[in-house]
Amino acid sequence: MTTPESASLAALNRETQMKVEQPIMLSGHLQGAFLSMMSRMLRPRRIIEVGTYTGYSAICLADGLTEDGLLHTIDINEELEEMHRRYWTEAGLQDKIVMHVGQASDIIPGLNESWDLVFIDADKVNYGRYYDLIIEKVRPGGFIFADNVLYSAEVLLPEQEQSRNAKAMHAFNEKINADPRVRQLLLPLRDGILMMEKL
Repeated sequence: MTTPESASLAALNRETQMKVEQPIMLSGHLQGAFLSMMSRMLRPRRIIEVGTYTGYSAICLADGLTEDGLLHTIDINEELEEMHRRYWTEAGLQDKIVMHVGQASDIIPGLNESWDLVFIDADKVNYGRYYDLIIEKVRPGGFIFADNVLYSAEVLLPEQEQSRNAKAMHAFNEKINADPRVRQLLLPLRDGILMMEKL
C-alpha cells in the first residue's frame, strides 16, 4: 500500500539492479519512501548524506528540501558519478544536490553548514567517526539517520559470531545509546534505521 516509486526512481532502481555491483546497498522503494516522507515532514534547508552509491537515497532525501535548500552528498567512488548525476537531472534536482568525491572524514570538516538532516550510509567501521565529525554541526532539533544498524540481524548474535561490520554497527548503536546529546529510536525498517534527534 506504499505509493509507487516515481518513474526516475524506478528506472534508477532497475539500472542499479542490472549493472552495479552489490545492488543490495540501494535504499530501495520502502526505505526510499520513508526517507522521502521524513524529509517532507522536516522541510530541511541543509542535508548531508555520507554514502551516495547510485544516488537513489539522495533523490528521496531532497524531496522535502526548502526552496533554498541543498543536499551535500559524499562518496569515495567516482565511477558512479555519471549515473547518479543523470538521474538527479531526470528528477529535476541537479541544482539541489552537491556531489563531493573523496574520503568523507576529509570532506566533512570543510563543509561550513548547520545541518538539519543527516543520513549516514557508508563504510560501517567509520560510522562513529562520521557521527563525531557531524554532530556538533547539527542544529538543535535536527535529525541524524543511520542505516544498516541491524546488519542483517548479526548485531543480535554472540560477539564471536559477528562479522567485522556487525561488530562496528553494534559498537555504534551502543555509542549512540550512551550519548546524552541525542534521543534515539531504532526502527526495524529494512536493515534497521537508527533515528537520532539532536537535543
